[in-house]
Amino acid sequence: MGTFRLNVKTGYLALFVLVFLFTSFSPYILADGDAFAKTVMVPNSFSELAENASPAVVNISIEKTITNNLRSFQRPRRGPNGRDPFEDFFEKFFGDQHGQQGPKRKTSGLGSGFIIDKKGFIVTNNHVVEGADKITVKLQNGKEYDATTIGLDPNTDLAIIKIESKKALPYLEFGNSETLKVGEWVVAIGSPFGLAHTVTAGIVSAKGRVIGAGPYDNFIQTDASINPGNSGGPLLDMNGKVIGINTAIISSASGIGFAVPVNMAQDVIAQLKNKGEVTRGWLGVAIQDIDDEIADYYGVKKDSGVLITNVFPGDPADNAGIQPKDIIIELNGKKITSTRQLTRNVAKLSIGDKIKVKIIRDGKTRTINVKIAKRRDDHIADLGKGENGSRVTNSDELGVKVSGITPEISKRLNLGDSAGVVVQSVEKDSKAALAGLRAYDIIKEVNRTKIESVKDYIVAIDKVKKGEAVQLFIQRDQAGFRVIKIFK
Repeated sequence: MGTFRLNVKTGYLALFVLVFLFTSFSPYILADGDAFAKTVMVPNSFSELAENASPAVVNISIEKTITNNLRSFQRPRRGPNGRDPFEDFFEKFFGDQHGQQGPKRKTSGLGSGFIIDKKGFIVTNNHVVEGADKITVKLQNGKEYDATTIGLDPNTDLAIIKIESKKALPYLEFGNSETLKVGEWVVAIGSPFGLAHTVTAGIVSAKGRVIGAGPYDNFIQTDASINPGNSGGPLLDMNGKVIGINTAIISSASGIGFAVPVNMAQDVIAQLKNKGEVTRGWLGVAIQDIDDEIADYYGVKKDSGVLITNVFPGDPADNAGIQPKDIIIELNGKKITSTRQLTRNVAKLSIGDKIKVKIIRDGKTRTINVKIAKRRDDHIADLGKGENGSRVTNSDELGVKVSGITPEISKRLNLGDSAGVVVQSVEKDSKAALAGLRAYDIIKEVNRTKIESVKDYIVAIDKVKKGEAVQLFIQRDQAGFRVIKIFK
């Protein structure tokens, strides 16, 4: 009997030890079967990672000449709340320079960066070093070097600078931001507020964030503390590899930072390092996403492609026969769901590449071969409109007054093609006004009937019976195509 009691006590003790050991190393388990294989571990320490990575992270200080009310290092980058993500950075380091007048003067700024090879090439942000008269790089060991600018890319806010050293320099390797998952641990190293080699840790909060910073927004969002001065520093995975370049903060939202994904940055970095500039592919179209109204009008699914609002004369799309109102649904066999996806995919193409663009036109699918050209950032999406007579209608029962587009109107509104009528005015509180129609909108179609003249518009409106819907397919300056639905 005594032996039995001893065995029971021994069994309880063994079970307690097993549970203690297991729970000591596992905060929680994914409840889907293989508990031991899917144990989720919180890192005990980031010290080894920080120790290994910090020698390749640098502190960047710059001197720059400014004049009048030029705001040093500022880029027009806006966060989700409409504010400048770098507002705190500029005010803390440079003060509020709005409205200043006077002679040229020197100012200084701080940022971060990291070495990418033993020869001394360094990645940082464009806004950190753009326009700098002098760039000084300081390593963790205290050594300082003068740096030269190799290449800048404002579109992604990336830059390459270089220092000369007689000895091989420590450097960081690139990881894979595509395989990075939301919830994974990441570490940021940089010089927030001038405090060099500050290490902060957190998780990936989201991927693919668009914050209005530029045409290639695709940020990693993290709650690892990123502050003014962290710009240009690395965001590291738990293997100590770079998976992002810390770029933006939102001044009104503590604890939210953004980094450029390294997979998107690598091609830019390679081009800047080797050529000093970035060359991107160009299709030659202005585009917009497909919203619910456009999707319903064309009989397609939302996010099933992108709508072409304009085709630039003489550019690749125009030469290949692509037209406004075509919907691009595939690029080289890859489905297109958004304007940003199309922009990024085209930008990756090389000059002279021949690609297959699948479109929907008039309800039919066709494939068009296009030869890619070099992107020109000075292109502005002029919205095509028309020129067709000077007759002005009286306000109709919808409350709309339209006219043909004369050469004078075309010149004043910077119009292009010869289709549509222009809305001269919309009566206050009319059906059209309540539906959102505005003066100077260009009506291209009425219930899918093309409008070439005022007469076409009148005939199309007259065909619609009382109580039925009038769908106006319009083009609006700086807003692309829209569908306005009005019940007669």
